[in-house]
Amino acid sequence: MSAIIEGLPDAVSIRCLARVPFYLHPKLEIVSCSWRDVFRSSELYKVREEVNASEELLCVCARDPDNLWQLYDPLHDIWITLPIFPSTIKHLAHFGVVYVAGKLFVLGGGSDAVDPLTGDQDGCFATDEVWSYEPVTRKWSLRASMIVPRAMFACCVLDGKIIVAGGFTNCRKSISKAEIYDPAKDVWDPIPDLPHTHNSACSGVVVGGKVHVLQKGFSNVQVLENIKQGWSVHDYNWPQGPMAVLRGELYAMCHDFIYKMESNSRRVIVSSHEFRKIIGCAMTGIGDDIYVIGGVLGPNRLNWDIKLLSDIDVLTVGLENPAWRKLSPMTKCRGTVLGCTTLKI
Repeated sequence: MSAIIEGLPDAVSIRCLARVPFYLHPKLEIVSCSWRDVFRSSELYKVREEVNASEELLCVCARDPDNLWQLYDPLHDIWITLPIFPSTIKHLAHFGVVYVAGKLFVLGGGSDAVDPLTGDQDGCFATDEVWSYEPVTRKWSLRASMIVPRAMFACCVLDGKIIVAGGFTNCRKSISKAEIYDPAKDVWDPIPDLPHTHNSACSGVVVGGKVHVLQKGFSNVQVLENIKQGWSVHDYNWPQGPMAVLRGELYAMCHDFIYKMESNSRRVIVSSHEFRKIIGCAMTGIGDDIYVIGGVLGPNRLNWDIKLLSDIDVLTVGLENPAWRKLSPMTKCRGTVLGCTTLKI
């Protein structure tokens, strides 16, 4: 077998290739069979972490087009399109998305798309399907199904495992059921139910090593610190709106401002007035940056058309005078953001 790089031990060659930016991997795979094997190996990604070459990328799926995911490389300002998501459910929406154990997971959700000719619903309201995307092989795989089909539910990662809670079933009835997934074993197990359920969508966020489940229209937050103790209920009076966690701190967008949540109080960070007329955008954090992604710009008195946005706005927190700046827009996705998370590759 020929050396990976002529004149160098393979171990040294791998450490050299580990420093190559992720977006260049597909191009360098065609150099030789040995290079292809390196860039498709899990060993390379372990070495990337060892040499501090791992990259944090933004991962987004929007309403248009259907079932398409894109990655954004903030260091090189480049968008990468993933292989088409292979679910048979058209117009998949209201799903959960997380990154854990080196894979992107897309869980549950359903389609409420309507056939424009017949008026019939052509999808399902909720599914138990779980898919993972492996950046090493660049392939989607079907994983073990959730115990309960669900859509519009809370979905978080706690201690390397996925927790889902609440949401709606196929019968469009809200549920309190919760479960946990071990990605190493590909197994789902039930955990204690939520204390309360309401006829509204759930969302979840991990702050301070605890899962927090929020339901639209209610100030109470249901909190899970560990499985044995179960859930507790707190009235944090958190604002209703997009949220992001940066370095363990929670930020929220509400009423024309970005707030930093501090115990039971909040502190204004910067104005977000420019997003006031945008619906369906997403907010997430990478490093010290808050990203606001996509959405739909609604009609006004002068223009009754709606505009599907592919914009990316970013704010670096911690600065004395933080200000929004534009990044390269999504190259293929636009409109309401259906899923958004970050990947470390």
